[in-house]
Amino acid sequence: MRYDLRIAWFLWLVGGLGTLGLHRFYLGKTGTGILWFFTGGGAVVGTIYDAFNMRRLVEDANMRDSYRASLASGQPFQPGLASPAKPESLEKAILKAAQASGGAVTPGELSLSANCGLEEAKKALDKLASAGHAEIRVRSSGVVVYVFPEFLREGKDDYIV
Repeated sequence: MRYDLRIAWFLWLVGGLGTLGLHRFYLGKTGTGILWFFTGGGAVVGTIYDAFNMRRLVEDANMRDSYRASLASGQPFQPGLASPAKPESLEKAILKAAQASGGAVTPGELSLSANCGLEEAKKALDKLASAGHAEIRVRSSGVVVYVFPEFLREGKDDYIV
């Protein structure tokens, strides 16, 4: 969830200029939300504090949720992002590997570069070949490769089929 500064300000305003603590409940600060609710915003001192620090309160809430999401997904925490970075798709990894190798990639090469299993790499390459995005060729050494013609470099066409 990404917290919005405008919503926090709106809840602060309709919550009696912060005295009901609605903005704090919204930002996930339940403890101080309850305290604000029963003490009138900490005898109004807390509401004044919140008025001057609303932007930081929202940023902290977003950072907290981003950190929790990164822990849950096992991805490294990246401050400033709303959620952890998505892992690269296997299809994108195939295209990068093909481009880096001059247009041809084997399941073994893909398995190493994309950090996936050999069977998963072969299935993904077969899928792209059956859709017409790659050609299956055999090197003169007998190794089966998947060729992406748009990435072929001059002099790299040493294939039988």
